[in-house]
Amino acid sequence: MSNVRKLLMVLFVIVILCSVGYACTVIAVGKKATVDGSAIITHNDDSSVADFRLWIQRGGEWQTGSMRPIIIDSHDYIDYSQFPIVDIAKNRNGRAIQLGEDPQPAVTYGYLHSRYSFMNDWGVAMGESTAGITTNNDYGKAVRKALFEDEEGIVDCWAAQDIALERARTAREAVLIMGELIEKYGWNVTGGGGEIMDITDGNEVWIMEFYGANLWMAVRMPDDMVYVGANRMRFQVDPRDGIDPVSGVKYEEILTSANFIDYAVQKGWFDPASGKKFRPAEVYANRIDSHNKREWRVLDMVAPSLGLEDGIGEYPLFVKPDQLLTVHDIFVISGDHYEGTKWDLTKGVGAGPWGDPLTNYGLGGRQRPIGIPLTCYVHIAQVKEWLPREFRGISWYGYGSVGHSYITPLFPAMEKLPDFYSVGSRYEKFRRDSGWWVNTYVQEMVGMRYNEAIKELRAFRDPKMVSVYTQLAQLQEYAAKVYREGKPAEAIKLMSDYCYNTAVAWNKDWLDLGDILFTKYATERINFRTTGYPTWWQDWLNPTKNPEILKFADK
Repeated sequence: MSNVRKLLMVLFVIVILCSVGYACTVIAVGKKATVDGSAIITHNDDSSVADFRLWIQRGGEWQTGSMRPIIIDSHDYIDYSQFPIVDIAKNRNGRAIQLGEDPQPAVTYGYLHSRYSFMNDWGVAMGESTAGITTNNDYGKAVRKALFEDEEGIVDCWAAQDIALERARTAREAVLIMGELIEKYGWNVTGGGGEIMDITDGNEVWIMEFYGANLWMAVRMPDDMVYVGANRMRFQVDPRDGIDPVSGVKYEEILTSANFIDYAVQKGWFDPASGKKFRPAEVYANRIDSHNKREWRVLDMVAPSLGLEDGIGEYPLFVKPDQLLTVHDIFVISGDHYEGTKWDLTKGVGAGPWGDPLTNYGLGGRQRPIGIPLTCYVHIAQVKEWLPREFRGISWYGYGSVGHSYITPLFPAMEKLPDFYSVGSRYEKFRRDSGWWVNTYVQEMVGMRYNEAIKELRAFRDPKMVSVYTQLAQLQEYAAKVYREGKPAEAIKLMSDYCYNTAVAWNKDWLDLGDILFTKYATERINFRTTGYPTWWQDWLNPTKNPEILKFADK
């Protein structure tokens, strides 16, 4: 590696690790854990800076000798509307740089591309959650330096996912493609650190962890189980025996990089003669925290019978849900604010007089929830492996805080996406023709009087979503029949027209909803009639009843 490239990569590490927050949540559901036999994986892409534009990147055929550029930070406000013709120099931060290239296969596949890329036209779908290494002890500092700095490579999370989706026809292939890339070129931390990925093709679900350098591990989730990842590595399974030390369950299918344990031995981080189990997350991703409430919340919501306690250090890697799950179940979980628990963000002074869960969730002991206001998008992939490959995978896609949003079906083989998906920016003024801005508009309008407005939003949204779930499932089966009768183009067009028109209708209705809420709740009134604040709020602000409030009088 040239000195110039080394210098550039050091600068990238410093800038990225200082600016990227760990945020995303992913959930995976096996095909025997759902009501209809589909497999589901999700990604809440939580970020204050992400480019929310969405494109379909078409597949292609390549001549022998063609090379695929390897670019770091390739999703940073770059125009992909003419892919594969892309000018990476036109990006927001100036960090997108080509560091290498890899031979192209003869054929590549189309996929959906936004802040991350997440589904291809074979129904291979994935999500990600960034995970770091603590530096509050010498061991963590040493591991972080070795994996994130000394041995940093040129493939970041964006490049890994893009290339895998261009080439993979199954989830297992995606795992092996990304693993080969990392072992060949090394991991780059432009995404903020290591990564967790949930990957499915409708048949298998794999969870994959990237630790830095050329180290990775993947475990196939049993078909009747559920997984959650929330910004910390969770593999405590020793790949030599496959046993989860928390649940005692043995997992039969585990893949790793060739030097996965030897690397730790060479560094003096693990002694195979000690008789101890090799716990990847402890060795390579020294824990940022001792527990994670988002992990507990998801697992407790799907399997309350387990009685999992909030605050314990580790949970079973996978759990079996108490009942079969639907896309809507996962949608609700993806927008959760700890409602009904002692951490309920709609309760208490921090939520304000109207119980807004998006207000100050990081202050006063209020816990970081699954659903947050800075969510760029939610992608809930539902893959039915028995359907034709072009539309077996559906991305139920939405913008903004999930509990304040809707999801609509999209797929990579659609003829086109509505224009509102490809316009707008967080760094430009509000646009009523931008899908993300429309959803953010509604989100902010709900916040004016959450306890009332959220009821109106759900009454407006939920019946429509139930209708779309039903219609889409029926149309998929009908389109599959048409496809198998020798009319694939007609089948794809049926699906494409429905998904396009549904997305357009949702966006229009959502903008109208925002206007309705603004009209009703503006100026802290309801239809411009004074309603007054709740008694408990008035009492809390009254120095006679709450003398402590005087401490804040001059703040």
